Order: sequence, then structure tokens, then C-alpha cells
Amino acid sequence: MDDLIDLALAEDLGAGDVTAAAVVPAGSRARARILQKQEGAVAGLEVARGVFRRLDPELRWHAHVADGEWGASGRLVAEVAGPAAPILAGERVALNFLGRLSGVTTLTARFVGAVEGTGATILDTRKTTPGLRELEKRAVVAGGGRNHRAGLYDALLVKENHAALGGGVGRATRAALTAAAAVEPRPPVVVECATLDEVDEAFEAGAPRVLLDNLSVDELSEAVRRADGRVETEASGGVTLANVRAIAGTGVDYVSVGALTHSAPALDLSMELEPL
Repeated sequence: MDDLIDLALAEDLGAGDVTAAAVVPAGSRARARILQKQEGAVAGLEVARGVFRRLDPELRWHAHVADGEWGASGRLVAEVAGPAAPILAGERVALNFLGRLSGVTTLTARFVGAVEGTGATILDTRKTTPGLRELEKRAVVAGGGRNHRAGLYDALLVKENHAALGGGVGRATRAALTAAAAVEPRPPVVVECATLDEVDEAFEAGAPRVLLDNLSVDELSEAVRRADGRVETEASGGVTLANVRAIAGTGVDYVSVGALTHSAPALDLSMELEPL
């Protein structure tokens, strides 16, 4: 996380904060209050704290809420106090991290609430901001969702391109299962299916879990019926807040939502300073 913070600070500060240097008297001290300007859930408090501590270890940070905690507009999120110059230098970077990650958490919480009572679990995807995957996936968890695979290295997900190059869904599934069986601990194997015929191929080949890509609600229900509790099912593709409950209502075990990380609007936050 330190490397990411350093990169963000270097991008914003460059050779230094010329405005603060020109206007703020040397030795000035201040207290800053970070406020939430719209309803939602906050995430990224640890990285925001890290921004200020990276600039000046003497800065005192106090969070008034916890990651994932829902709140109304106007809520006091955190305070930071100490030398004024490093507070001003870290303001935008800290708010950028907080806004982005809080947006992910807020959208995740809305999806989780939409499927409450169905038994389905909301998952994220690898459609993350380059460099921010770990933080965005933490934000998903803070919002009540669960993480799919972290990358290409920790699970076998046989997608359409793999199947096309590997001799079809059935053959690719068997190859993936053989590869997974040779590794300890054994990684999960998931097989993407775009039709019910491919679902049958995956089942016949022994797939433990199928990713049902862009199937209709009726097709999802039929796939769940065919799985009969023996194979886990995951719905994916075109999932929105408007249709996620209907999708979850088909009985699928998981619903993966790329929008959690690729389309979450940032939560609006601001920082107000007062001299000490």
C-alpha cells in the first residue's frame, strides 16, 4: 500500500504544494474534518490514514466510523490534526482514495441488499482499476460482498476463449480438473457456459461450478434445476440493480457483478480545516 500511496502523492505533489508554500504561514497547525456529502458506506480509511502519515508521522488521525458502515450526508467520517502543510498536501489524494473505495462499498451494499433473502451471494470480478485491485476487493467485502478470484493465478476459470482453444467446454473442463488435481492446495475450478448445451457438457465433464454467462432468467432456472444441488451455479453478465433480484431468485448460488468495481460512482466527501 505504501508504494501505491507514494505513486499517488508524487502524481499530485510533484515538486511541492506551491499554493500552501505561498499562502500558509510556516509552522501553522490545523485540524481537518472529513465529511460525507451523500448517503452511503465508507471504505478506505486505512489508506487515507496512510496518506497523511506518509507525509508527516506526527499527524494525529481519528476515524469516527468503520469501513462498511452506512451513514447519511453530513456525517463526520474522520479527523486529522497537526502541521497544516502536510494536511493540505494529502487532502486530495486521501479524498480520492476514500471516494473511490467508498463508492465501491456503497454500490456493493446496494446489490447485497437487493438480493437479501434469496440465498445468493454477490461476487466481484477482475474488472478493477489497474493498481487498485486489492483495495477495491477489500471495499467489496466491506459492503457485504465476496471476492471472486484475485487474479489468473489462484483459480482456474475456463472461459469461452479457453474452450475455443482447448477443444470445447467438455474437453477444456477435464483438462482444468486434471491440472487442479496436481496442485496443493487444490485451486477452485469454474467453467463458463453460454448455453444450456454447454452447461450439460460441463456437468458431464465433472465441473464443480458453472458460470452462467448472459443466460435468461428462464435459462438460469433450468440450469439450476439441472445442477440439482450437485454443482454450484453462478450467474454473470448484464447484472444491474434493476434485475439482480430476479436473477438471484432463480436459485443460483452466486451472482458476479463487474459493475461493483468498474462502474461504481465515487462517494462525495470533503475536508474542512480550522486553524489550531
